[in-house]
Amino acid sequence: MTARLFCTRNSLLGAMLCGMWFGAPSTSLAAGCQFDIQGEGVVSAVIDARTLRLEDGREVRLAGVEVVAGESEDRKAALTALIGRHVILRGERDDPDRYGRQSVFLYYLEPSAGSVQLDLLAQGEAIASADVADKSCAAELAAAEAAARQARRGTWANSFVVKTVEDPADILTRAGRFAVVEGRVVSVRQAGGTVYVNFGRRWTRDFAATISRRVVPYLEAAGITPSSLANRRVRVRGWVERRGGPRINVLRVGQIEVIGD
Repeated sequence: MTARLFCTRNSLLGAMLCGMWFGAPSTSLAAGCQFDIQGEGVVSAVIDARTLRLEDGREVRLAGVEVVAGESEDRKAALTALIGRHVILRGERDDPDRYGRQSVFLYYLEPSAGSVQLDLLAQGEAIASADVADKSCAAELAAAEAAARQARRGTWANSFVVKTVEDPADILTRAGRFAVVEGRVVSVRQAGGTVYVNFGRRWTRDFAATISRRVVPYLEAAGITPSSLANRRVRVRGWVERRGGPRINVLRVGQIEVIGD
């Protein structure tokens, strides 16, 4: 099957599909997220910034990435170049979520184009969600995001993308939604089965990351010892909850990273 079948060069969309936008950052299929093939299909519509509808009516959700709250409609446009494109669905499991959507890693049918998720991350159109269990895949996604962040591409060009611990009220504007928060850790405490990484002295107001004691060994194996985080600059990502002050519950290694002393 030739690339001409998928690329209509006499249109802007065709040019984008042939490499001017999607496919440019990835030069080959990403090895890290090459899970079992769960099917294939042709994209017919974009539902939101992470959800696509295929021609046969299936809805698929992009795994491993998130869109910053408040930017969903802006980032939705980044997926329109996929309409009409034949894609391969890969995933660790094929069961749908409660809304009937299948969570997948999406690949273009032609090998030279690569991974949809890596392209989105490399262009700054998405943020790594850090909920991928496979280490190789998670590392690949994190590296693509880091390149976009350092170059301030896409969403990373906006100063509001990363919330700072100095403004807990601003963090709470993301309550119930995904966020990235950075700041210096003031203290680390353990109470019962939970480790509290505190970014302020007032638990009723300030931001904290909570870590189940069961997760600690996995963090330590990755080189992150929670008890050593005091006075270090740390980046946390995840879903913001209001429990006194704003909280993010750390469930996986990729949610927390040391970014400086």
